[in-house]
Amino acid sequence: MSLGILNRNKDGSPVPEPAARPREADTGVPVFRPAGNRPPNASVHPDSATPALVPEPIDLRTLVVGRGIHLKGTVADAERLVVEGTVDATMEATELMVTSGGTFRGEITVDVAHVAGRFEGSITARKRLVIRETGIVTGTARCHRLSVEEGGQLTAQMEMLGEAPARRAFHPEPAIEAGD
Repeated sequence: MSLGILNRNKDGSPVPEPAARPREADTGVPVFRPAGNRPPNASVHPDSATPALVPEPIDLRTLVVGRGIHLKGTVADAERLVVEGTVDATMEATELMVTSGGTFRGEITVDVAHVAGRFEGSITARKRLVIRETGIVTGTARCHRLSVEEGGQLTAQMEMLGEAPARRAFHPEPAIEAGD
């Protein structure tokens, strides 16, 4: 005999099961989760071994440009930009995410960038630039770390950013006297 527990309303009628949450693999769109519901591996932290496309749900001011929307101009004060449509802009942010159907044209400086769509212009990723298998980056790219998945395309003038090398003091070799 099995005991099943059914959720019921006050009037005794069964409560329908909640619909399954959409997954990024099904929709191609990053899934944002509420801060209290964070999966353990949902990080775009620049030092993580395999950065996920699902960003950590920290409190960043986020601008989402949806499919079919075209945004043109200068974007200010957005810390995370998610591009599902088209953006022609100059901006600085913490994170950039260009989804598989999205296009970013212009100039951007970020800490971490994930490109699964098209990026045309100049990008500076102070920490990490990730080009997904469907991503295409053209123009100029500067980054500290670069990851390109199989199928991802990079046609850009490339500059790897590094830590400033430690300066060594100049110590001349002792002179060797002839004839000694």
